[in-house]
Amino acid sequence: MTDPVAAFDRSAHPLLFVTLSLDIGGTERHIAAIAPALARIGWPVTVFCFNSLGTHAAAVAAAGVEVVGPPLAARLSHTSKAVRLAYLPFAAARLAKVIVRRRPRVAHFFLAEAYIAGAPLARLLGVSKLVMSRRSLNLYQANFPGAGAIERRLHRRMTAILANSRAILAELEQQEGCSRVRLGLIYNGVAGAVTETGRPRAETRRALGLADDTFVAITVANLNPYKGHADLIAALGLIKGRMPQPWTLLVIGADLGIRAALEAQARMLGIGPNVRFLGARSDVTELLTAADLGLLCSHEEGFSNAVIEKMAAGLAVIVTNVGGNPEAVLDGITGLVVPPRDPQRLAVAIERLAQNEAMRAHFGAAGRQRVAERFTLDACVSRYDALYRGLIGGRAPAEIAEIALSAG
Repeated sequence: MTDPVAAFDRSAHPLLFVTLSLDIGGTERHIAAIAPALARIGWPVTVFCFNSLGTHAAAVAAAGVEVVGPPLAARLSHTSKAVRLAYLPFAAARLAKVIVRRRPRVAHFFLAEAYIAGAPLARLLGVSKLVMSRRSLNLYQANFPGAGAIERRLHRRMTAILANSRAILAELEQQEGCSRVRLGLIYNGVAGAVTETGRPRAETRRALGLADDTFVAITVANLNPYKGHADLIAALGLIKGRMPQPWTLLVIGADLGIRAALEAQARMLGIGPNVRFLGARSDVTELLTAADLGLLCSHEEGFSNAVIEKMAAGLAVIVTNVGGNPEAVLDGITGLVVPPRDPQRLAVAIERLAQNEAMRAHFGAAGRQRVAERFTLDACVSRYDALYRGLIGGRAPAEIAEIALSAG
């Protein structure tokens, strides 16, 4: 009997991803991982970036993916909204040329600005299968008047609407009126246990100037207020005398305007020397090998790659109970889940794990196993592959077992 997957000719069905950039960020890193993986199994993939190409673009292109940026080599990621809106017609014209040239069977939109600007154009130019991925809670709509209404109108014209957590699915269905028939779930995935390819722990610690007996906590998130860094520093200030000595917090992430305030907060609480801001790093997987505890203290979240990367590294993790965090971290099994915006409860959890090496080891092993079973990059790419084959074959998301709401 013929295998329908083997018989499907992916090379005849170009895919188009539309986003803002391939710069630093969770969505950007996700696309930078899945696009080359899809290309490796035969899909012709083009990634179009409205604002700029970004730091991951060269590696993605080298992996066999066409990457197209806006005209005039514009770099608009960090300019004002007004400037980006003024430039939008020029970027849209470039996207139209890509659609006419590539004739994608599926156009897949990531991030709200790219969705709002790109989806109507793709529909107008006759792309038959339109997919939107929502990768965060919809709190951002409050900062963009009219965005929610526009997105709800667009939702009705999408072939598929994807979420990367059940929390986001619930919002899409209950708040934004999306039909369950067109909703699908695809969790993020990481490429296995990072310690298998990273530098040995002792070598990484030496490179950072950390002693072997230093207790090291790590958080990986751009320095944005909603990521909860201030809560974390406040919590550590509460327990600074009860932490294993010596101890260090490594803060990894690009500064989006609050680093100076966080440094001042740490100094005021008497833990300035313990908190090290390392900025945006390309060696996060190696840095994780140096740590004893992983943290993410967000006020809002979709489904964080940073969390499952820490779990894949064998770290016990503490996360806040927002978005998809409790879907990744099982409280009391692979880590601890605490309320957001609550430094006192966060401090209790940190102290509990900092003082209990056996518990950290147990949670770390369980977390690594959970990633291997549920959140691998191979599983993630397999679900995207099933999605695109199913849509091209005329099935609705609810009819594609791999991404239906019962999946995951």
